[in-house]
Amino acid sequence: MKLAMFSTQAYDVKYFEHIHGTKFTSKFELTFHPIRLTTDTALLAKDATAVCIFVNDVLGADVLRQLHSYGVRAVLLRCAGYNGVDLEAAQDLGMLVANVPGYSPESIAEFAVAQIQTLNRKTHRAFNRVRESNFSLNGLVGFTLHGKTVGIIGTGRIGVACAKILHGFGCRLLAYDPYPNEVFKQYGEFTDLDSLLAQSDIVSLHCPLMPNTKHLVNEKFLNSMKKGAMLVNTSRGGLIETKAVIAALKSNQLGSLALDVYEGEESVFYGDHSGEVIADDLLMRLLSFPNALVCGHQAFLTEESLQEIATTTLQTMDDLIEGRTCQHALTKVPKS
Repeated sequence: MKLAMFSTQAYDVKYFEHIHGTKFTSKFELTFHPIRLTTDTALLAKDATAVCIFVNDVLGADVLRQLHSYGVRAVLLRCAGYNGVDLEAAQDLGMLVANVPGYSPESIAEFAVAQIQTLNRKTHRAFNRVRESNFSLNGLVGFTLHGKTVGIIGTGRIGVACAKILHGFGCRLLAYDPYPNEVFKQYGEFTDLDSLLAQSDIVSLHCPLMPNTKHLVNEKFLNSMKKGAMLVNTSRGGLIETKAVIAALKSNQLGSLALDVYEGEESVFYGDHSGEVIADDLLMRLLSFPNALVCGHQAFLTEESLQEIATTTLQTMDDLIEGRTCQHALTKVPKS
């Protein structure tokens, strides 16, 4: 039995090898491939029982059919998002697709708050100044979070964890979610989206990317926001229409922007492009704004998250080969 892992980084290898060596060495082997899984690289999965992919791998029907012809019977995502996998095609092929729906929500929530604080208090700019012996404080004025209104869009585990932290700062919390989580009510109140946008000094996105949430943040959304407010996205890049956000920053309708994700990140993120010319003009425009903070999809990157991701993924692989019900299955478990 073999699990072929794609889009792997050094930290994936470290944590997966540790958990695998502790619990699953005798049951199946792991192979690591730093490249993405595509029609051109799928041959690397030949004779593997399952493949393991990450958030930016795209498995359409063509890739799935190719994998199936090589003997692959499952696709395991070491992330929560699964919009890149054609679930209908996988189901037709009898392939199991499973994800890791929740891992250390505090990791992402804490990073969202860290981005808010960094962007607000401009510590990233101060750090660069001081390294050049510039101790001027001009242009570094921020605001206190205490007493500010923060709008949380999406009240799953991460959204609630973020609300809990911000409540500790003394913020007033508003939330919008078509499926409200009652746990949030101990930190704030639910309202409709328009009311949230009109009142919030900071809006933080914590919702999945689905057809009805793609480009949730568009021109109408941005014009409905309180002028000069901050927008934070640590969820999925496709929630934001980049051109609309750039226009809002240029007009000062949007006061500041913190991103850990980007809708075109597939061609750039998780690689070192410091010696190249990046052809993505929208991303380069975003990076030119002094009031925009862009990180490379690292909110999940904590020891706790990596350990939980590895454990859950490898347990799913073990369940598959032992014929047990896979707890996080997104398609029906194939019959042996």
